[in-house]
Amino acid sequence: MPSKGPLSVVRFLGLVILGTVIGAIAALCAVGFVAAVLWLNDVLLISPRSRMMFAHPGILIATTIAVPALGGLIVGLLHRQIPEHRPHNPADVIAAVQTRRGRLPAKAGGLSALSGLVSLGAGASVGQYGPLVHMGATLGSLGARWLRLGRSDDNITIACGVAAAIATAFNAPLAGIVFAHEVVLRHYALRAFAPVAAAALVGYVIATTVLERGALFHVTDTAIPPPWEFAVFIAVGGLGALVAGAYMRSILGVGRLAERLPLSPALRPALAGALLGLTALWVPDILGMGQETLRFATIAGAFGSVELGVVLVLKIAATALCLGMGFGGGVFSPALVVGTLFGALCGTLVGELAGVPRDTFVFYAVCGMVAVTAPVIGAPLTSLLIVFELTGSYALTTAALASVTLASPIAAQLFGRSLFDIQLNTRGLDLSAGRGRAVLQKAPVRHYLTRDCVILPPQVSVTAAVTTLCHAGHGEAHLIDRNGRYQGSATLATLEAAREDGHGQDAASEYAEPERPVLRADTSLWEAMARLQDFTGEAIAIVDDTADAPFLGVVYEASIARAYLQHSNELRQEEHGTS
Repeated sequence: MPSKGPLSVVRFLGLVILGTVIGAIAALCAVGFVAAVLWLNDVLLISPRSRMMFAHPGILIATTIAVPALGGLIVGLLHRQIPEHRPHNPADVIAAVQTRRGRLPAKAGGLSALSGLVSLGAGASVGQYGPLVHMGATLGSLGARWLRLGRSDDNITIACGVAAAIATAFNAPLAGIVFAHEVVLRHYALRAFAPVAAAALVGYVIATTVLERGALFHVTDTAIPPPWEFAVFIAVGGLGALVAGAYMRSILGVGRLAERLPLSPALRPALAGALLGLTALWVPDILGMGQETLRFATIAGAFGSVELGVVLVLKIAATALCLGMGFGGGVFSPALVVGTLFGALCGTLVGELAGVPRDTFVFYAVCGMVAVTAPVIGAPLTSLLIVFELTGSYALTTAALASVTLASPIAAQLFGRSLFDIQLNTRGLDLSAGRGRAVLQKAPVRHYLTRDCVILPPQVSVTAAVTTLCHAGHGEAHLIDRNGRYQGSATLATLEAAREDGHGQDAASEYAEPERPVLRADTSLWEAMARLQDFTGEAIAIVDDTADAPFLGVVYEASIARAYLQHSNELRQEEHGTS
């Protein structure tokens, strides 16, 4: 017992060191990923700079259409090698952690990262942060697998990779730490905080010092807005929630539409790429991540109100088309662009209608960016920290806070906590009621199945059944025919009453409970607990999920209760333990 304290400290320090190593690897991979995307954008004439410097209009037109289409074809072929035939994204990371499943597959992670790289390099209107988050999480899971760590440690190493990726991509270590806790772990256990912080810190150092990565955008010399404008910022947040909802619904809607198309899933990204290229001939701002568009949208007068509205609508449509049709990539970057365009549009309209100077224009752009991004990723605190760490402006962060005040709650009530949670809900994982329910929904009752029960043929006499139950010490018998099919259950009390009434030679099946519930082997513990509310007895029969429904065994009510307590205690220790 005295050595437990020092041993715990050693294990904790080891986890911090592991988090640092994972953070460094994830940061280097993230920087390499972004550099490769930018290089491809220049080589394939996707970036605005390369397009302006190219002197052959005919070739430029051809590449604008052909590059996204060919990129989509390559992406479709890559997805055929992934078991789910789709790229993995942050929603898969959240599911792995929240269900305590962990162990993100390395092959799917690598192919998903390659899919994101090709998609972004070919100009698809998708984000880079989704692939970076999943890549960092996969590296963290791989490290835990190599070291044979447990589930709790696996979750922490996944969060370390995520924090390092965000810190590196945004030059924002605080945002990386909070994102990992707010979106992935969804708790703030002290044991997880130090490794995650170490990973984010080393990612930030590598991005800024070693490799000299620049920030996403810079804002300097901001004026202080008058008090009445904060009311406008709050209104921008409320409207931004609706824009975020339209953005999320568009992506999900195109995804449902794509499934009904008479086209192979491997060819859908190519079709989306061709349509994107055709549209980009008129509005090239919709190509790629849109970082240049985002930067210009924060400058007063760079876009007119009509141009802002057109690019805003087309960017939402282009992102929905690309992601819904199967391109690999994230939703974060396009949401930043969409939100900034929306905020800039609001600032332009307010300036035109109220006749006020544009000294505070950037406040509207930033408020719109946060109002749309925070609901999409389900991380209002992370969004605020990104603003603060990128700008260093307390005034801008306060204005962003005003917009988030309405944006996140309204979007959560109307659409859901985040796009990731909505995607998981469509896959059968509901996180709206918390992590405990999610864990129980993914725990099948087959793990608690037993055949330690009284099994009798239906035609056995009541007297014989009573005798067998008394000798076995059980309170009910499960009646199984010669083909192994379940025919119901009869309690000792019911059979004893029948014998005392002179029906001892009747078949026991005549006294089986008619509405006795049964479960399938893949029924979750959560559903089993719900069924127990209207159940009285020792155990529930488990039958196979086939036409004949053969009897597999039973699961005792006490076993379900113990499993619930065990999972609850494990979650409590993981979320509140410090060692």
